[in-house]
Amino acid sequence: MRILFVAAPLQGHLLPLVPLAAACRDAGHDVLLAAGGFPVDVLGLRTADIGAGFSLPRAAIRVALRRPGLARAEMRGEAGLGMAGELFGRANLTLVEPLRALAERERPDLIVFESLAEAGAIVAGRLSIPSVLQENTLWPATELFRAVRTSSVMAKMDIPNPELTISCTPGSLRGGPLPGASPMRPVPFSGGGPVPGWLREPGSRPRVLVSRSTLNGPNDGDPGPAVIAAAAAVDAEFVLVRPATTRTLPPNVRAVDRVPLNEVLPFASAFVHHAGAGSVLGGLAAGVPQLATRGAGDRRYNAEMLARRGAGLAADAKAITAADLTRLLSDERLTAAAREVAAEIAGLPAPETLVPALEKLVGS
Repeated sequence: MRILFVAAPLQGHLLPLVPLAAACRDAGHDVLLAAGGFPVDVLGLRTADIGAGFSLPRAAIRVALRRPGLARAEMRGEAGLGMAGELFGRANLTLVEPLRALAERERPDLIVFESLAEAGAIVAGRLSIPSVLQENTLWPATELFRAVRTSSVMAKMDIPNPELTISCTPGSLRGGPLPGASPMRPVPFSGGGPVPGWLREPGSRPRVLVSRSTLNGPNDGDPGPAVIAAAAAVDAEFVLVRPATTRTLPPNVRAVDRVPLNEVLPFASAFVHHAGAGSVLGGLAAGVPQLATRGAGDRRYNAEMLARRGAGLAADAKAITAADLTRLLSDERLTAAAREVAAEIAGLPAPETLVPALEKLVGS
């Protein structure tokens, strides 16, 4: 069976698809990842770059000019799905033709696409082959699909529903399972890369990993500056991953280049980050309490969902204090809740168990 996995050309959108794609490859199927901006490692999978015409900032400017109020709400993380639908509706238009050309060369039997890569559904419909929607955010995949499908630029396009939807968000985080979807364990994967040996073992003091988004932009929720300012008053070792600056770091703060977070989180006592869905799920899978910053897009939603579950704290990036960081390390209720969700995630079906369902759609 030939399977084409499709993601918007953004690493945070692609990485959650890699574990299922690798499981399909390991089951003997011919797998190709269609996206862009690939990390150093995608577990040896074949890739095709369809992102030459894709520009999220350009799409954002176009939406902002038409709907400035919606754009302002998006910067505060309060636009709901309205901005996401309009933004990725426009962004996906640039993916349809390169993806169609790729599919006509590769002749896939099945297309698996992520929540904001509706070009995959469009091309599957044109080729009359089945498609699968895989959730890769904490927003329900079906709601994001509907938001893009009904956006002003796509409302008149033929976008068939997927034959199968896969949900990767733990039920206790969302408040229940996604109706009609097949659950799958979110397997953390950060794109590989070298890891310093000292990050693979516990430190002499509690270690707090501090990460920021791979996308730069207004209100991107970077916690680094506030953590640097507060760190000296906290009895812990702070590790800044890809920091925006390394000037004037306190003695208990270290900086490293990109590292695969999924490999180093098990040795951390806490995780501070920008509230990206992959970061939230990665921290939960490791059973680590988190401080997630409210920001633009879905980041406020993600941070507050984490806080409601009790597995972490939500804070504005510039307002993080030493008291917040101390509580993150000392509040046993946060750690207990994080470990509960880790156990819940471990009990979800592994990606390889979903492969027969994909085979059944094609009849192979």
